[in-house]
Amino acid sequence: MNLHYTPAHELYNRIAKFQQQLSQADIAGALIVQKADLFYLSGTCQNAHLFVPSQGNPLLMVKKSLSRAQKESAIEDIVPLESLKEVGKNIMSRIDKKGKIGLEMDVLPANLYLKYTQLLSPIAIVDISKILRSIRMIKSSYEIQRLKETAKLNHEMFSRISSILTEGITEVKLAAALESIYRENGHQGAIRMRGFNQEIHYGHLMSGWNLAYPSFFDGPTGGTGLNPSYPQSAGLKKINRNEPVMVDYVGAYQGYLVDQARIFSIGPLPDHLVDAHETALKIKSRISTEAAPGKNVKELYELAFNLALESGYADHFMGDEYKINFIGHGVGIELDEMPIISKKFDLAIQPGMVFALEPKFVFRDEGTVGIEDTFVVTEKGLEQISYFNEEIQVL
Repeated sequence: MNLHYTPAHELYNRIAKFQQQLSQADIAGALIVQKADLFYLSGTCQNAHLFVPSQGNPLLMVKKSLSRAQKESAIEDIVPLESLKEVGKNIMSRIDKKGKIGLEMDVLPANLYLKYTQLLSPIAIVDISKILRSIRMIKSSYEIQRLKETAKLNHEMFSRISSILTEGITEVKLAAALESIYRENGHQGAIRMRGFNQEIHYGHLMSGWNLAYPSFFDGPTGGTGLNPSYPQSAGLKKINRNEPVMVDYVGAYQGYLVDQARIFSIGPLPDHLVDAHETALKIKSRISTEAAPGKNVKELYELAFNLALESGYADHFMGDEYKINFIGHGVGIELDEMPIISKKFDLAIQPGMVFALEPKFVFRDEGTVGIEDTFVVTEKGLEQISYFNEEIQVL
Protein backbone atom coordinates (compact mmCIF):
# COMPACT_ATOMS: atom_id res chain seq x y z
CA MET A 1 0.00 0.00 0.00
CA ASN A 2 1.33 3.44 -0.92
CA LEU A 3 0.73 6.42 1.34
CA HIS A 4 -1.70 8.84 -0.23
CA TYR A 5 -1.52 12.56 0.45
CA THR A 6 -4.42 14.91 -0.30
CA PRO A 7 -3.54 17.05 -3.34
CA ALA A 8 -3.14 20.79 -2.90
CA HIS A 9 -5.96 21.66 -5.31
CA GLU A 10 -8.36 19.44 -3.36
CA LEU A 11 -7.46 21.03 -0.01
CA TYR A 12 -7.67 24.57 -1.33
CA ASN A 13 -11.03 23.90 -2.99
CA ARG A 14 -12.37 22.79 0.39
CA ILE A 15 -10.83 25.81 2.11
CA ALA A 16 -12.33 28.17 -0.49
CA LYS A 17 -15.83 26.76 0.14
CA PHE A 18 -15.30 27.11 3.87
CA GLN A 19 -14.06 30.69 3.51
CA GLN A 20 -17.08 31.61 1.41
CA GLN A 21 -19.40 30.35 4.16
CA LEU A 22 -17.38 32.17 6.83
CA SER A 23 -17.65 35.44 4.89
CA GLN A 24 -21.39 35.03 4.41
CA ALA A 25 -21.78 34.48 8.16
CA ASP A 26 -19.59 37.53 8.91
CA ILE A 27 -17.00 35.38 10.71
CA ALA A 28 -13.39 36.55 10.46
CA GLY A 29 -11.90 33.07 10.64
CA ALA A 30 -12.03 29.62 12.19
CA LEU A 31 -9.67 27.69 14.43
CA ILE A 32 -9.68 23.97 13.61
CA VAL A 33 -8.32 21.39 16.07
CA GLN A 34 -10.47 18.25 15.86
CA LYS A 35 -8.65 15.47 13.99
CA ALA A 36 -11.31 14.71 11.34
CA ASP A 37 -11.81 18.39 10.47
CA LEU A 38 -8.06 18.98 10.58
CA PHE A 39 -7.45 16.13 8.15
CA TYR A 40 -10.22 17.37 5.86
CA LEU A 41 -8.86 20.91 5.62
CA SER A 42 -5.10 20.35 5.97
CA GLY A 43 -4.41 16.74 4.96
CA THR A 44 -2.63 15.92 8.21
CA CYS A 45 -3.60 14.65 11.67
CA GLN A 46 -0.50 15.81 13.48
CA ASN A 47 -0.82 17.74 16.75
CA ALA A 48 -1.69 21.05 15.17
CA HIS A 49 -4.00 24.05 15.00
CA LEU A 50 -5.27 25.25 11.65
CA PHE A 51 -6.42 28.85 11.35
CA VAL A 52 -8.58 29.53 8.31
CA PRO A 53 -9.28 33.25 7.79
CA SER A 54 -12.34 34.26 5.82
CA GLN A 55 -9.90 35.79 3.33
CA GLY A 56 -6.27 34.98 2.69
CA ASN A 57 -4.05 31.97 3.25
CA PRO A 58 -4.61 29.47 6.07
CA LEU A 59 -1.97 28.96 8.74
CA LEU A 60 -1.06 25.52 10.10
CA MET A 61 0.60 25.72 13.53
CA VAL A 62 2.22 22.41 14.45
CA LYS A 63 3.40 21.22 17.84
CA LYS A 64 4.27 17.62 16.89
CA SER A 65 5.46 16.46 14.41
CA LEU A 66 6.39 19.46 12.31
CA SER A 67 8.41 17.42 9.81
CA ARG A 68 5.52 15.02 9.22
CA ALA A 69 3.00 17.83 8.86
CA GLN A 70 5.23 19.49 6.26
CA LYS A 71 5.37 16.21 4.33
CA GLU A 72 1.69 15.32 4.65
CA SER A 73 0.03 18.71 4.19
CA ALA A 74 -0.11 20.83 1.05
CA ILE A 75 -0.84 23.95 3.13
CA GLU A 76 1.72 26.57 2.10
CA ASP A 77 2.09 28.34 5.47
CA ILE A 78 3.20 25.82 8.14
CA VAL A 79 4.95 27.02 11.30
CA PRO A 80 6.14 25.40 14.55
CA LEU A 81 4.05 25.89 17.69
CA GLU A 82 5.76 26.01 21.08
CA SER A 83 2.76 26.94 23.23
CA LEU A 84 -0.96 27.73 23.01
CA LYS A 85 -0.19 31.38 23.63
CA GLU A 86 1.30 31.55 20.15
CA VAL A 87 -2.06 30.46 18.69
CA GLY A 88 -3.72 33.58 20.03
CA LYS A 89 -0.89 35.85 18.92
CA ASN A 90 -0.81 34.41 15.41
CA ILE A 91 -4.55 34.83 14.98
CA MET A 92 -4.60 38.34 16.45
CA SER A 93 -1.95 39.44 13.97
CA ARG A 94 -4.08 38.31 11.02
CA ILE A 95 -7.58 39.61 11.74
CA ASP A 96 -9.51 42.65 12.88
CA LYS A 97 -9.86 42.33 16.65
CA LYS A 98 -13.51 43.31 16.33
CA GLY A 99 -14.29 40.23 14.27
CA LYS A 100 -15.63 36.82 15.28
CA ILE A 101 -13.71 33.57 15.45
CA GLY A 102 -15.37 30.19 14.91
CA LEU A 103 -14.69 27.03 16.89
CA GLU A 104 -15.91 23.43 16.50
CA MET A 105 -18.23 23.69 19.50
CA ASP A 106 -19.98 20.39 18.84
CA VAL A 107 -16.79 18.47 19.67
CA LEU A 108 -14.45 20.87 21.47
CA PRO A 109 -13.86 20.00 25.16
CA ALA A 110 -15.07 22.70 27.56
CA ASN A 111 -11.63 23.29 29.06
CA LEU A 112 -10.15 24.00 25.62
CA TYR A 113 -13.08 26.24 24.72
CA LEU A 114 -12.44 28.29 27.87
CA LYS A 115 -8.73 28.41 27.11
CA TYR A 116 -9.25 29.61 23.54
CA THR A 117 -11.80 32.17 24.74
CA GLN A 118 -9.15 33.56 27.06
CA LEU A 119 -6.41 33.54 24.40
CA LEU A 120 -8.62 35.30 21.84
CA SER A 121 -10.25 37.86 24.14
CA PRO A 122 -11.86 40.30 23.36
CA ILE A 123 -12.78 38.63 20.05
CA ALA A 124 -16.23 37.03 20.08
CA ILE A 125 -16.36 33.24 19.76
CA VAL A 126 -19.04 31.53 17.64
CA ASP A 127 -19.84 27.97 16.58
CA ILE A 128 -18.83 26.92 13.06
CA SER A 129 -19.51 23.18 13.41
CA LYS A 130 -22.72 23.26 11.34
CA ILE A 131 -21.02 25.17 8.55
CA LEU A 132 -18.13 22.73 8.45
CA ARG A 133 -20.32 19.63 8.61
CA SER A 134 -22.53 20.92 5.79
CA ILE A 135 -19.45 21.45 3.59
CA ARG A 136 -18.08 18.02 4.41
CA MET A 137 -21.50 16.50 3.64
CA ILE A 138 -21.00 17.13 -0.11
CA LYS A 139 -18.16 14.97 -1.38
CA SER A 140 -15.87 15.90 -4.24
CA SER A 141 -15.03 13.52 -7.08
CA TYR A 142 -11.68 12.99 -5.35
CA GLU A 143 -13.41 11.88 -2.14
CA ILE A 144 -15.84 9.62 -3.98
CA GLN A 145 -12.88 7.87 -5.60
CA ARG A 146 -11.34 7.30 -2.16
CA LEU A 147 -14.66 5.85 -0.97
CA LYS A 148 -14.85 3.49 -3.93
CA GLU A 149 -11.38 2.22 -3.06
CA THR A 150 -12.60 1.52 0.46
CA ALA A 151 -15.57 -0.37 -0.98
CA LYS A 152 -13.10 -2.71 -2.72
CA LEU A 153 -11.51 -3.41 0.66
CA ASN A 154 -14.92 -4.31 2.06
CA HIS A 155 -15.64 -6.69 -0.79
CA GLU A 156 -12.36 -8.50 -0.17
CA MET A 157 -13.28 -9.05 3.48
CA PHE A 158 -16.91 -10.09 2.85
CA SER A 159 -15.78 -12.54 0.17
CA ARG A 160 -13.73 -14.44 2.73
CA ILE A 161 -16.42 -14.92 5.40
CA SER A 162 -17.94 -18.14 4.03
CA SER A 163 -14.57 -19.91 4.12
CA ILE A 164 -14.00 -19.00 7.79
CA LEU A 165 -17.46 -19.22 9.38
CA THR A 166 -18.03 -22.66 10.94
CA GLU A 167 -20.41 -24.07 13.54
CA GLY A 168 -19.07 -23.59 17.05
CA ILE A 169 -16.61 -20.80 16.26
CA THR A 170 -16.89 -17.94 18.73
CA GLU A 171 -17.95 -14.51 17.56
CA VAL A 172 -14.69 -12.98 18.68
CA LYS A 173 -12.61 -15.59 16.85
CA LEU A 174 -14.52 -14.90 13.63
CA ALA A 175 -14.11 -11.18 14.24
CA ALA A 176 -10.35 -11.58 14.73
CA ALA A 177 -10.01 -13.46 11.42
CA LEU A 178 -12.00 -10.87 9.47
CA GLU A 179 -10.22 -7.94 11.07
CA SER A 180 -6.90 -9.54 10.15
CA ILE A 181 -8.02 -9.62 6.50
CA TYR A 182 -8.94 -5.96 6.79
CA ARG A 183 -5.59 -4.96 8.23
CA GLU A 184 -3.56 -7.00 5.76
CA ASN A 185 -5.33 -5.17 2.94
CA GLY A 186 -4.83 -1.64 4.24
CA HIS A 187 -7.57 -0.98 6.83
CA GLN A 188 -6.34 1.83 9.08
CA GLY A 189 -7.64 0.01 12.19
CA ALA A 190 -9.66 2.92 13.59
CA ILE A 191 -13.14 4.29 12.94
CA ARG A 192 -13.71 7.97 13.64
CA MET A 193 -17.02 9.08 15.15
CA ARG A 194 -18.08 12.62 15.96
CA GLY A 195 -20.80 11.92 18.50
CA PHE A 196 -19.82 12.32 22.16
CA ASN A 197 -19.16 8.92 23.79
CA GLN A 198 -19.94 7.11 20.55
CA GLU A 199 -17.15 4.71 19.66
CA ILE A 200 -16.80 1.65 17.48
CA HIS A 201 -14.00 -0.76 16.60
CA TYR A 202 -14.39 -2.10 13.04
CA GLY A 203 -18.15 -2.51 13.53
CA HIS A 204 -20.63 -5.08 14.86
CA LEU A 205 -20.32 -8.83 14.46
CA MET A 206 -22.81 -10.93 16.42
CA SER A 207 -25.02 -13.98 16.08
CA GLY A 208 -28.43 -15.18 17.30
CA TRP A 209 -29.63 -13.64 20.52
CA ASN A 210 -26.53 -11.44 20.81
CA LEU A 211 -27.68 -9.52 17.72
CA ALA A 212 -30.62 -8.27 19.77
CA TYR A 213 -28.67 -7.65 22.99
CA PRO A 214 -29.00 -3.95 23.89
CA SER A 215 -26.07 -1.57 24.26
CA PHE A 216 -25.36 2.16 24.45
CA PHE A 217 -24.43 2.41 20.77
CA ASP A 218 -26.71 4.59 18.66
CA GLY A 219 -27.64 1.87 16.19
CA PRO A 220 -30.18 -0.95 15.85
CA THR A 221 -27.81 -3.67 17.13
CA GLY A 222 -25.66 -3.87 20.22
CA GLY A 223 -23.97 -7.04 21.42
CA THR A 224 -22.40 -7.99 24.71
CA GLY A 225 -18.82 -7.28 23.77
CA LEU A 226 -16.13 -8.93 25.89
CA ASN A 227 -16.64 -6.89 29.06
CA PRO A 228 -18.60 -3.93 30.48
CA SER A 229 -15.84 -1.46 29.60
CA TYR A 230 -16.60 -1.93 25.89
CA PRO A 231 -20.13 -3.35 25.87
CA GLN A 232 -20.81 -3.91 22.17
CA SER A 233 -20.15 -6.21 19.22
CA ALA A 234 -18.64 -9.69 19.35
CA GLY A 235 -18.52 -11.70 22.54
CA LEU A 236 -17.54 -15.22 23.54
CA LYS A 237 -20.84 -16.68 22.31
CA LYS A 238 -20.46 -19.68 19.99
CA ILE A 239 -22.17 -19.45 16.62
CA ASN A 240 -24.86 -22.10 16.18
CA ARG A 241 -26.78 -23.55 13.28
CA ASN A 242 -29.98 -21.94 12.01
CA GLU A 243 -29.34 -18.50 13.51
CA PRO A 244 -28.44 -15.22 11.78
CA VAL A 245 -24.85 -14.04 11.81
CA MET A 246 -24.54 -10.37 10.96
CA VAL A 247 -21.25 -8.86 9.85
CA ASP A 248 -21.82 -5.11 9.97
CA TYR A 249 -18.35 -3.72 9.41
CA VAL A 250 -16.81 -0.40 8.41
CA GLY A 251 -14.02 -0.38 5.89
CA ALA A 252 -11.49 2.39 6.51
CA TYR A 253 -8.89 3.03 3.83
CA GLN A 254 -6.76 6.15 3.33
CA GLY A 255 -8.99 8.01 5.79
CA TYR A 256 -12.38 7.22 4.20
CA LEU A 257 -15.12 4.94 5.53
CA VAL A 258 -17.66 2.64 3.88
CA ASP A 259 -20.35 0.98 6.02
CA GLN A 260 -21.78 -2.39 4.94
CA ALA A 261 -23.68 -5.32 6.49
CA ARG A 262 -24.62 -8.82 5.35
CA ILE A 263 -26.37 -11.82 6.92
CA PHE A 264 -24.86 -15.32 7.00
CA SER A 265 -26.19 -18.54 8.51
CA ILE A 266 -25.11 -22.15 8.93
CA GLY A 267 -28.23 -23.86 7.73
CA PRO A 268 -31.55 -22.18 6.90
CA LEU A 269 -33.18 -19.52 9.08
CA PRO A 270 -36.79 -19.56 10.34
CA ASP A 271 -39.31 -18.35 7.78
CA HIS A 272 -40.21 -15.13 9.60
CA LEU A 273 -36.56 -14.02 9.66
CA VAL A 274 -36.24 -14.75 5.94
CA ASP A 275 -39.45 -12.78 5.27
CA ALA A 276 -38.20 -9.83 7.32
CA HIS A 277 -34.90 -9.88 5.44
CA GLU A 278 -36.77 -9.77 2.14
CA THR A 279 -38.66 -6.74 3.44
CA ALA A 280 -35.36 -5.05 4.23
CA LEU A 281 -34.20 -5.68 0.67
CA LYS A 282 -37.46 -4.26 -0.65
CA ILE A 283 -36.98 -1.11 1.46
CA LYS A 284 -33.43 -0.69 0.19
CA SER A 285 -34.56 -1.16 -3.41
CA ARG A 286 -37.42 1.34 -3.17
CA ILE A 287 -35.34 4.00 -1.48
CA SER A 288 -32.45 3.56 -3.91
CA THR A 289 -34.98 4.12 -6.71
CA GLU A 290 -36.76 7.12 -5.21
CA ALA A 291 -33.93 9.01 -3.48
CA ALA A 292 -33.37 11.49 -6.28
CA PRO A 293 -31.92 14.97 -5.67
CA GLY A 294 -34.55 17.18 -4.07
CA LYS A 295 -36.23 14.36 -2.16
CA ASN A 296 -36.54 15.12 1.55
CA VAL A 297 -34.92 12.68 3.97
CA LYS A 298 -38.17 12.67 5.99
CA GLU A 299 -40.00 11.24 2.99
CA LEU A 300 -37.42 8.48 2.62
CA TYR A 301 -37.78 7.49 6.26
CA GLU A 302 -41.58 7.50 5.98
CA LEU A 303 -41.38 5.32 2.87
CA ALA A 304 -39.22 2.80 4.72
CA PHE A 305 -41.46 2.76 7.78
CA ASN A 306 -44.62 2.32 5.71
CA LEU A 307 -43.08 -0.64 3.90
CA ALA A 308 -42.16 -2.17 7.26
CA LEU A 309 -45.74 -1.55 8.43
CA GLU A 310 -47.19 -3.27 5.37
CA SER A 311 -44.95 -6.29 5.95
CA GLY A 312 -46.26 -6.84 9.48
CA TYR A 313 -42.80 -6.47 11.01
CA ALA A 314 -42.98 -2.81 12.04
CA ASP A 315 -42.61 -3.73 15.74
CA HIS A 316 -39.13 -5.04 14.92
CA PHE A 317 -38.05 -2.29 12.54
CA MET A 318 -34.74 -0.65 13.53
CA GLY A 319 -34.83 -2.18 16.98
CA ASP A 320 -36.95 -4.27 19.30
CA GLU A 321 -36.82 -3.18 22.94
CA TYR A 322 -35.01 0.01 21.96
CA LYS A 323 -35.60 1.59 18.55
CA ILE A 324 -33.61 4.17 16.63
CA ASN A 325 -35.32 6.80 14.51
CA PHE A 326 -33.12 6.74 11.41
CA ILE A 327 -32.45 4.30 8.59
CA GLY A 328 -29.33 5.90 7.18
CA HIS A 329 -26.39 8.12 8.04
CA GLY A 330 -23.70 9.99 6.19
CA VAL A 331 -20.22 8.50 5.92
CA GLY A 332 -16.87 9.89 4.89
CA ILE A 333 -13.98 10.66 7.20
CA GLU A 334 -16.33 9.97 10.13
CA LEU A 335 -19.01 7.29 10.49
CA ASP A 336 -21.72 9.66 11.69
CA GLU A 337 -21.63 12.44 9.12
CA MET A 338 -24.56 14.26 7.54
CA PRO A 339 -27.11 13.57 6.15
CA ILE A 340 -29.20 11.56 8.59
CA ILE A 341 -32.09 9.73 6.91
CA SER A 342 -34.60 10.29 9.69
CA LYS A 343 -38.07 11.54 10.46
CA LYS A 344 -36.46 14.19 12.67
CA PHE A 345 -34.47 15.89 9.90
CA ASP A 346 -35.72 18.29 7.26
CA LEU A 347 -33.15 18.15 4.50
CA ALA A 348 -33.23 17.65 0.73
CA ILE A 349 -31.03 15.03 -0.90
CA GLN A 350 -28.23 16.68 -2.90
CA PRO A 351 -25.69 15.39 -5.42
CA GLY A 352 -22.39 14.59 -3.72
CA MET A 353 -23.96 13.29 -0.52
CA VAL A 354 -22.76 9.86 0.59
CA PHE A 355 -24.73 7.80 3.07
CA ALA A 356 -25.14 4.27 4.35
CA LEU A 357 -28.67 2.88 4.17
CA GLU A 358 -29.39 0.20 6.78
CA PRO A 359 -32.96 -1.19 7.00
CA LYS A 360 -32.87 -3.88 9.70
CA PHE A 361 -35.31 -5.93 11.75
CA VAL A 362 -34.46 -6.97 15.30
CA PHE A 363 -36.10 -9.95 17.02
CA ARG A 364 -35.47 -10.32 20.74
CA ASP A 365 -33.72 -13.60 21.66
CA GLU A 366 -33.52 -14.57 17.96
CA GLY A 367 -31.32 -12.05 16.22
CA THR A 368 -31.33 -9.44 13.47
CA VAL A 369 -31.76 -9.55 9.70
CA GLY A 370 -31.36 -6.82 7.13
CA ILE A 371 -28.75 -5.13 5.05
CA GLU A 372 -26.52 -2.08 4.82
CA ASP A 373 -24.84 -0.50 1.83
CA THR A 374 -23.19 2.81 1.06
CA PHE A 375 -24.53 5.07 -1.70
CA VAL A 376 -23.40 8.20 -3.53
CA VAL A 377 -26.05 10.70 -4.63
CA THR A 378 -25.58 11.63 -8.28
CA GLU A 379 -27.54 14.02 -10.49
CA LYS A 380 -29.63 11.04 -11.62
CA GLY A 381 -30.16 9.38 -8.23
CA LEU A 382 -28.32 6.89 -6.03
CA GLU A 383 -25.22 4.95 -7.03
CA GLN A 384 -24.40 2.01 -4.77
CA ILE A 385 -20.65 1.75 -4.21
CA SER A 386 -20.48 -1.16 -1.73
CA TYR A 387 -21.18 -4.53 -3.26
CA PHE A 388 -21.67 -8.17 -2.27
CA ASN A 389 -24.54 -10.66 -2.66
CA GLU A 390 -27.40 -9.16 -0.64
CA GLU A 391 -29.29 -12.41 -0.01
CA ILE A 392 -28.83 -14.38 3.22
CA GLN A 393 -25.68 -16.45 2.69
CA VAL A 394 -26.69 -19.95 3.82
CA LEU A 395 -23.69 -22.23 4.35
